[in-house]
Amino acid sequence: MTFPPPGAVPARPPSPYRVVMRKEETADTSTIVLDPVRSALPPFDPGQFAMVHGFGVGDVPLSVSRLEGDRLSHTVRSAGAVSARLETLTAGTVVGVRGPYGAGWDLSAAAGRDLLIVAGGLGLAPLRPVIGAVLAAPEGFGRVNVVIGARSPGDLFYGEEFETWRTAGATVLVTVDRPDETWRGDVGVVTGLVGRTGFDPGRAAAFVCGPEVMMRATARDLLRRGLPPQRIQLSLERTMQCGTGHCGHCQLGPLLLCRDGPVVPWNVAEPLLAVREL
Repeated sequence: MTFPPPGAVPARPPSPYRVVMRKEETADTSTIVLDPVRSALPPFDPGQFAMVHGFGVGDVPLSVSRLEGDRLSHTVRSAGAVSARLETLTAGTVVGVRGPYGAGWDLSAAAGRDLLIVAGGLGLAPLRPVIGAVLAAPEGFGRVNVVIGARSPGDLFYGEEFETWRTAGATVLVTVDRPDETWRGDVGVVTGLVGRTGFDPGRAAAFVCGPEVMMRATARDLLRRGLPPQRIQLSLERTMQCGTGHCGHCQLGPLLLCRDGPVVPWNVAEPLLAVREL
């Protein structure tokens, strides 16, 4: 492979965005809401990501977890020096943002179909804009089913929105792996809830995001139930560094996920995910 590879996105300086709100979601995860200081970046599609730069510490790729005009929301889990800094930012702090990058969710391919949206852990963040988009245009889709899994009740976030989604017409099912004494809901993996949605594989499309093992298990379960692989979309993760297709850190087989992903159909992802990440 030559560098930069063909189709690499030109690198641009970050645009300044100001934190206008920070909401603590869990013990190590927060949502930061950003407004442009000057001109806004081009519009993001659901599933695309930004490179968010904390001045003095570096930048990380972050999915957009809500789209509201020029305003961007990112849900950040503290997992390293940069994300730890971003996760604790307070209102008024200025960060740098580059983007939009990558291929997002193909909602047009799901037009008129029943939707199965399956999220595990932080995978709910890049799926949240999908839920918002389809519930805002109910005439464009069939039944909307949202299945959410987390390690424990304390690891769930956006919980205050679940009832809003139900009121808007979605079926929302939630499960955890490790319940506590207050939990009264389902226990187990998300695949245990998929069958309860009653989706018709002949007219459905699926959007899946979460830990890789969860996505593989969900996609294979959907295949067994008759959903064609090209109608199962996944958002993949590999170590991204530049976000523009120049450095090669996110290469997965023939794909550079910052450019050709992160969203790909299962028929493309399946043979690539059979190779262990080094």
